[in-house]
Amino acid sequence: MAFRREKYVPKGGPSGGDGGRGGDVVFQVKRNLRTLAQLRYKQSFKAENGRDGEGWGRYGRKGEDIFVFLPPGSVLKDAESGELIRDFGADERDFLFLKGGNGGWGNIHFKSSINQAPRKALPGKPGITRRLMVELQVIADIGLVGLPNAGKSSLLDKFTNARPKIAPYPFTTKIPNLGVLTLGGGDSDSSDIIIADIPGLIEGASEGLGLGIRFLKHISRTAALAFLIDLGDENYLSAFDVLYHELEAFSPELTAKRRIIVGTKLDLEDTLPRLLELKSKYPREQVVGISVFSGAGLPELSALLGALVRGDAGEDMAQ
Repeated sequence: MAFRREKYVPKGGPSGGDGGRGGDVVFQVKRNLRTLAQLRYKQSFKAENGRDGEGWGRYGRKGEDIFVFLPPGSVLKDAESGELIRDFGADERDFLFLKGGNGGWGNIHFKSSINQAPRKALPGKPGITRRLMVELQVIADIGLVGLPNAGKSSLLDKFTNARPKIAPYPFTTKIPNLGVLTLGGGDSDSSDIIIADIPGLIEGASEGLGLGIRFLKHISRTAALAFLIDLGDENYLSAFDVLYHELEAFSPELTAKRRIIVGTKLDLEDTLPRLLELKSKYPREQVVGISVFSGAGLPELSALLGALVRGDAGEDMAQ
């Protein structure tokens, strides 16, 4: 509340300007982001307060908006109820989540012909505070599923321009990795499919054991799954059953997706008979053998993955 006072204008009337509106909180998708790591170090976001109104009829400016950047596929949920607020996998447009509070009214706002010296001002409205939970569900065409050291990262490295960490010990992969496989040689008729590699699953993963269960949500949006079986492992005949049951326990929707069984490390000794055993055990599944080291079976697998994404894979392609 203020009044104009000048040497020759002793009763200049009200001059208290309105306050500025508070800034908004806006979520924005950035396609160069791949993880939510930036939210680990900054978890509280606050838009700027609107500036106060001042004398001489000066209005306060609006507060600066704050933008929270998220990778594609992020999902916003209410932290208390778990209610879905926004799925950026379906809509990547900017999302104005919280609007800033209205600015206060200075006494200049209340002047009229019958009230020329209003002694009234209103405070601004408080802003809104919400607690959110942010999840990331990676958007990919093919999800690679397997036990630790089944060769998922090696296949992703061979097929795509992704460079995941590869080492001869379990749980080398700590976060999901994405890569783009170009089908058709890169000419005008070529097409791209996105492949997601998640940390390896172990038996009991659906009960919280290991790392993989934390990342199964990342393959919930894939068109199809590739189950990688290490033919050099003694448990090669039971591996698919273990993986299938862990996925089923997590979400039956995952086991309903189109799938292929891929026997890996075909370059090792005595793995070809094992591949034939695998095909014999699962006659109704598409089973193909590959070796990332020698390149055996990779062209067939590439074509089959493309067919899986299109939904037209036939049994003959796996033979």
